[in-house]
Amino acid sequence: MIGRPTAAVLVTGSEILLGRTQDRNSGFLARSLDAVGIRLERVVAVDDRAEQLRAAIEELIASGVDLIVTSGGLGPTHDDRTVAMIAEATGRVLTLDEGALAEITSIVAGYAAQRGVPLDTLIPGARKQAMIPQGAHVLSPSGTAPGVIVPGDPTIVILPGPPTELAEVWGRALIHPALQPLLGAPLERRTLRIWNTPESTVARAFDELGGDDHGTETSICASRLEVEVVVRYPEEARAAGGRLADGLLARFGSAVYAQDDDTVEERVVADLASLGWTIACAESCTAGLVAARIGNVPGASTVLRGGIVAYANDVKSALVGVPAELIEEHGAVSAEVAISLATQICVVLGSDVGIGVTGIAGPGGGSASKPTGLVHVAVVGPDGLEQRLERRFPGDRDAVRTNSATAALHHVRLLLADAALR
Repeated sequence: MIGRPTAAVLVTGSEILLGRTQDRNSGFLARSLDAVGIRLERVVAVDDRAEQLRAAIEELIASGVDLIVTSGGLGPTHDDRTVAMIAEATGRVLTLDEGALAEITSIVAGYAAQRGVPLDTLIPGARKQAMIPQGAHVLSPSGTAPGVIVPGDPTIVILPGPPTELAEVWGRALIHPALQPLLGAPLERRTLRIWNTPESTVARAFDELGGDDHGTETSICASRLEVEVVVRYPEEARAAGGRLADGLLARFGSAVYAQDDDTVEERVVADLASLGWTIACAESCTAGLVAARIGNVPGASTVLRGGIVAYANDVKSALVGVPAELIEEHGAVSAEVAISLATQICVVLGSDVGIGVTGIAGPGGGSASKPTGLVHVAVVGPDGLEQRLERRFPGDRDAVRTNSATAALHHVRLLLADAALR
């Protein structure tokens, strides 16, 4: 790993520190930097006050990284100060870039015409956004804010804050000649996605296999009932990386459901398509989360028939066809109702595979016999194929619902794997 260019990301915006907006940019930039052979060492978030912003910039400049990438603070308002503070921190004066001004003016003229706003009211903001540190390179905007590359040691790339704008302008930065000396070959990697295995168990196996050695770098991350293991290594450490990944694969066997970046819902859509089958969902406590995750996969329209959010008991009966007496006898949160939901949704929506989910997401509604977090999942398919799960998930309402959806998708995956073997 020694010798790779290093980077820091500076995320600006008081709205992020106040929790009003989630930072989506640092994760995107982290993945992109890794893909071009740059090691991200730090992510710093700072509010819009001038003194705080400048102090953060100066600290990152002094940290010794090769590249700083900033997001946010490029707008036309008084609290958009990123460019000005970077100019101060690097000892550069701000100058009006006539080309940038012309481009921004053309863009805001279109906005003015659409909204019936006088163009002259937008020109001061356009001029502010066209002020660039002397000697810097301008990147054409995606919205109204151009990006900027400030050459030096370190090189600084200044990007807009809206994620879609940032991604487009960052793409322009990556092909700019000023950034080419920093770009290198990405690390090779092996990915293992492990289902229904504690993170501590994976960590112990990693240690017993000798851990990182000879240039490998492994991340182990638990999320939504899964553990993702990514073993990364330079070309010269390929043998060591292979031994470690193969060792983990041997330890966990069938629990490793993927050796790539595919999510479980992507696997489900692909497996359904290969079998020529369709799927439908009847969801109570998950309220459409399972169907939404399937529907988020490109190509899902070929396999997803639809879904019914059957929260109320009368909806379970009237729309899905669960017998009212079954609910009365066993309760809405029961294995029997989950199976009926899964079976009946196949009939109602004409699918090959059906999912039924019912549970108590909390924080209230539980009892001694059916505590908060108890969930029943059923998946049914042709020729008697069936998967069931009864499990109590810990955590708050969001965690119970999210984990229930993940569990449901994995049980679809297991059913489809059984079908493929027949």
